[in-house]
Amino acid sequence: MDNVKVVIWGFGAMGSGMAEMLLKKKGVEIIGVCDLNQERVNKSIFDLLNIPRGNRKDVIVKADINDVLTDKCCDICLCATDSFTKKAFPKLKLALERKVNVISTAEEMAYPKAQAPELACELDRIAKENGVTILGTGINPGFIMDLLVVCLTGCMTEVEQIEAKRINSLSPFGPAVMQEQGVGITVDEFKEGVQSGSLAGHVGFAESINMIADAIGWKVDKFETQMSPIVTDIDRKSAFGFAKSGNVAGVNMTGQGYVDGKALINMIHPQQIEPEMVGVHTGDYITIKGTPEVNLSIKPEVQGGLGTIAMCVNMIPHVINSSPGLKTMIDLPVPRAIMGDMRDMICQCDK
Repeated sequence: MDNVKVVIWGFGAMGSGMAEMLLKKKGVEIIGVCDLNQERVNKSIFDLLNIPRGNRKDVIVKADINDVLTDKCCDICLCATDSFTKKAFPKLKLALERKVNVISTAEEMAYPKAQAPELACELDRIAKENGVTILGTGINPGFIMDLLVVCLTGCMTEVEQIEAKRINSLSPFGPAVMQEQGVGITVDEFKEGVQSGSLAGHVGFAESINMIADAIGWKVDKFETQMSPIVTDIDRKSAFGFAKSGNVAGVNMTGQGYVDGKALINMIHPQQIEPEMVGVHTGDYITIKGTPEVNLSIKPEVQGGLGTIAMCVNMIPHVINSSPGLKTMIDLPVPRAIMGDMRDMICQCDK
């Protein structure tokens, strides 16, 4: 079998991280990369990543996706460009219509029917029409605060209430995430952003809550979310963000999914750049009340950047193997690391 061929759309923090991971794997090759950043365009990915090319074909970053993604040119496209389904839709549609499987890092794509049911149906239709599969995933949403919760309920006879809490660092993420979280702005600007809706904060609570509910058979009749600024009292700087003392270093997000009028799914998610500088220790915590009660604690957090990169790369075989259409993480086999040849995980059969 030929190598699994991959195109990467978006070569920022996540896209370049996926490339670096793929270059360490067997049975897979990157055949094209698209990115709009002029500092990357027309440059070799090996030079950008500072990785020896060896005997591999060179891959030059192109600004025009039409120079990279053509009909059936690859097995899968990793699209690492957007957070929202509506904004990502034209790109995803283009890839699907070129008969290429897609994995999207867009947070809302982890469970798009939660907030964009019409677009979800359209993506499903386009994918099936072209005989390919599309999946949205990442570390969160996509795993920590939803799929992992669902898996843990598998050992329970009754579920009464769910709480998922993630205290994490934003430092590994790129400029888009910094903007969504309000990193570096003033408190007044943060409040204005919340009121106007221009400040996204964490994107994914609606997706995680609805994924969990649908997986275990609950019906969410109301969804709420809240956000408040995390203000730093010292200057903090990460690779893609900066917050001076007195400004916003991150956001504390909370959300609730109501079932039969009761808040049965609760999300707590404070995230900020360089939390260790102020004595905040990261971690992931899941508490599921019921029979038997389940409590999971992961300290420190599963790193957001590396986790998202790994989730996207590790799901490649499952997406290629899947029947055509729009899939979510509760539709496909559980993610697992690929330590051997990726080709060994690919089904030798037509979809």
